Amino acid sequence: MNGATPPPRPTPLHWRTLLPVALALVGVLLALATRYGYHRDELYFRLLGRHLAAGYVDQPVGTPALARLTTGLFGDNLVALRLPAALAAAGTALLAAALAAEFGAGRRGQLLAAIGTATGVFPLVDGHVLVTSAIDAPIWLGTILCSVRALLRDPRWWLAAGAVAGVGLLNKQLIVLLAIGLAAGLAAVGPRRTLRDRYLWLGVALAAVLGAPSIVYQVTHGFPQLAMASALSSHGGTENRIEFVPFQLVLLGPLLVPIWWAGLRALARRPAWRPVRCLVVAYPVAGLIALVGGGRADYVIGLVVAFFAIGCAVLDAPPTVPAGHWRRWLRLAAVAVAVDAVVAALISLPVLPVRWAGRTPIPALNPAMRDAVGWPAYVRQVEAVYRSVPDPAATALLTGNYGEAGAIDRYGTGLPAVHSGQNELWEQGPPPDSGTAAVVVGIAPEQLPGVFGHCEVRDRLDNGVGVDNEEQGRPILYCTGRTAPWPTLWPRLRHLD
Repeated sequence: MNGATPPPRPTPLHWRTLLPVALALVGVLLALATRYGYHRDELYFRLLGRHLAAGYVDQPVGTPALARLTTGLFGDNLVALRLPAALAAAGTALLAAALAAEFGAGRRGQLLAAIGTATGVFPLVDGHVLVTSAIDAPIWLGTILCSVRALLRDPRWWLAAGAVAGVGLLNKQLIVLLAIGLAAGLAAVGPRRTLRDRYLWLGVALAAVLGAPSIVYQVTHGFPQLAMASALSSHGGTENRIEFVPFQLVLLGPLLVPIWWAGLRALARRPAWRPVRCLVVAYPVAGLIALVGGGRADYVIGLVVAFFAIGCAVLDAPPTVPAGHWRRWLRLAAVAVAVDAVVAALISLPVLPVRWAGRTPIPALNPAMRDAVGWPAYVRQVEAVYRSVPDPAATALLTGNYGEAGAIDRYGTGLPAVHSGQNELWEQGPPPDSGTAAVVVGIAPEQLPGVFGHCEVRDRLDNGVGVDNEEQGRPILYCTGRTAPWPTLWPRLRHLD
């Protein structure tokens, strides 16, 4: 710009090549949707979906609303619940191809970007289960794509970027990280005049309007997301900080690191791409904020996918490389994507029978796999304990976390309404005050000081397949002699994590 090297010319999207990739991805994800079982977060979203609100203490309304929408339309089953995640994964792959096209990638580069994104480690994990990060992925990449178009071609694309980011605020506030990173990048490396562009600020205003339910909820409820972030940082922040930098290498897969690094490097060096160099700064800025806050490594995966897509454009159209070398690099990249896809599928998807998977390192590598195992078995144990108590009608049912509560709600028969002190479930209130006994799931007796006069362990949760997850081995208690009315005791049981 300013008489310097002109920006790259976008290439047409090769839809006939790309759509089969997206459709195949959706098909595979839905075909495997019923393997293993619900993820704990999905059980929670299913519960929250029946109590839709402007927001919740731990998240906006977006993902619970999607859970309610798809299960209401297609039935209360895993395929229906996971349909939005599968579609989001396919959308992310297509957006990666579109971003590669913005930087001049032809059919091969676009195909490489789509397949590499579709089969990356974390994209497959998120595409398999309905979690907030599954929906966040296309939000981040869509915002980045619109921002690139605004910087390279037409500033009116800031309106589209704002619209996408505003919708993202209804799902997860992490999109603010990207906004801060882009603003820091524009201030540091330019083009600084963009910060005075009216379309940029109109886009910001549009994001605020579309995200207003989430913003208003936070303001009127004392910014509970800050308390939630602090709680998450204190619980798992140290581990997340240790893992943050090395895990950047496995977000898509170790074999794909050279490709996305090539994209980042080209952004930093090519004169024609100077207008979008702010992305190079956005990555460490957003990453540093996430790191200091104890956030997970995948919080910035949207930028990594963007660099990968740009790297695919670099491989597809190298400016000064002889044709023979160029084709060799492209073939090596294709092999890397293929090998990465196989490894990622084994780690990220329920390919192996659950009993086999339990004997492998996969549960340790993929926490989402652990959290999708054993729920029906756990609920059967709870039912057995509940049926054995002297007066079931006067016995409350408590759980230590939302996964246990959601599983009991989904699979339980002949059980009372379940209550939990975790996150938004605490806000739904305590059990009825009739009776002084309770079956308590997943909470050790020493965690209930002064709540009951006596607690005894009646059983311990066992998924029966040897997968060591958060529930495995936790007690099922029968507690009697409640010491005070539930409204008095309920504040003691609240926890954010």
